[in-house]
Amino acid sequence: MAGLSSTDLALVARAPLFGDVSSADLALLMEGAQAVAYPESGLLFSEGDKADRFFVVVAGRVNLFALTEAGDQSIIEVFDAVTTFAEAAIFSSAKFPLNCEVVAGSRLVHVAAPAFLRRLSEHRRLAMLLLGGLAHWQMRLIREITDLKNKSPSQRLAAFLVALAQAQIGEGGAQVRLPLSKGVLASRIGIAPESLSRALARLKVVGVETHGREVVITDLDALRRLMRDGGEFS
Repeated sequence: MAGLSSTDLALVARAPLFGDVSSADLALLMEGAQAVAYPESGLLFSEGDKADRFFVVVAGRVNLFALTEAGDQSIIEVFDAVTTFAEAAIFSSAKFPLNCEVVAGSRLVHVAAPAFLRRLSEHRRLAMLLLGGLAHWQMRLIREITDLKNKSPSQRLAAFLVALAQAQIGEGGAQVRLPLSKGVLASRIGIAPESLSRALARLKVVGVETHGREVVITDLDALRRLMRDGGEFS
């Protein structure tokens, strides 16, 4: 466990929650926060545990999940870098409402609730700035939910693949690796696992081939058109 480096602090600043917070104010809020590396996957907290901190994903990923009656995991949300999570719990029930698994190779910033809440009470203007950040984040989630409801499974998958390929520069194509298992990916984009298999099969007509987690996209423009217009896939 280590305190925050300047690199960690710069990453934390990119989280939507802190979008309206200055560097000096962020440093104040993060005093005493700890950066923790997770070389192995494991349970971060369980439903009902005391919410004595919240977290910032600065590298890797965490999965929030509920347990079904049969004891299986039902993925509720996936958080990648750079996002905060579990902050609502410290403001409300003070208990974590879900279970959380951290993925191997992740790095999280732990922000202790007592110190964080004390600073907010001492600096009320910071509380208002964070409310603004939460409002922006809520609007993004509303847009995402609306987008999911209005798009077919193939369009949702196409949007996910386009986002993965955005950073790549190629001659109209790209090769990407799925950062999630197919089961988690299906949950992430709001479709059933069997719908994901059908969506992957349908994307072959626009030049998408999958080999395990490796995905070859031969025509990004065609995939973008499918994402936007749907056509026969709607």
